[in-house]
Amino acid sequence: MYPRPSIVYRLVSYGLVFPIYRILFRGKTYGNQNVPKSGALVVVANHGSHLDPPFLGHVLGRPISFMAKAELFNIPLLGAIIRACGAYPVKRGASDREAIRVATSRLKEGWATGVFLDGTRQENGRINKPLHGASLLAARSEAYLLPVAIVNSHRALRSGSFIPRLVPIQIRIGVPIPPPTSKRKVDLELTTFKLQEKINSLLD
Repeated sequence: MYPRPSIVYRLVSYGLVFPIYRILFRGKTYGNQNVPKSGALVVVANHGSHLDPPFLGHVLGRPISFMAKAELFNIPLLGAIIRACGAYPVKRGASDREAIRVATSRLKEGWATGVFLDGTRQENGRINKPLHGASLLAARSEAYLLPVAIVNSHRALRSGSFIPRLVPIQIRIGVPIPPPTSKRKVDLELTTFKLQEKINSLLD
């Protein structure tokens, strides 16, 4: 089983994130039946804006542990929301090995761990230059990968802007795919390509 949601998580998720997602952005979610209710899970998504972590942490129905830039935790309100939703800070310049170690330990504790496949926000909201971090995490932990497409968040809150545009946002959840058969580069690349293809197809 995954860690039980804290009271703070429930308050933030249903008292704050829920009305922002469902009312302000007319949010709709498709494919919730594809989310495993227990066990380690690597949630893999495209990344368009800072709205993505709290929205994902709410709609999947179970807490998601996110790697996030340490600077985000200093932003009023946003920092409190993402921490309550399971995010943990990674300092700029920290080694990839350390980040992978922390994320792997979270998975072994039964968390769902969120990874944005490009590693950073994309202006067009699509998967453009995917990294192999999600596939490596899955290979190390033997966890399944859950592809998720976040539609329109890149239009709702553009990079450098603090004033959102109230466009409709959808979150489309795909079918989990198995982890790579090994940690060899060729197997990691194959799984990463599958994730890119699946998420971009969900966006379309």
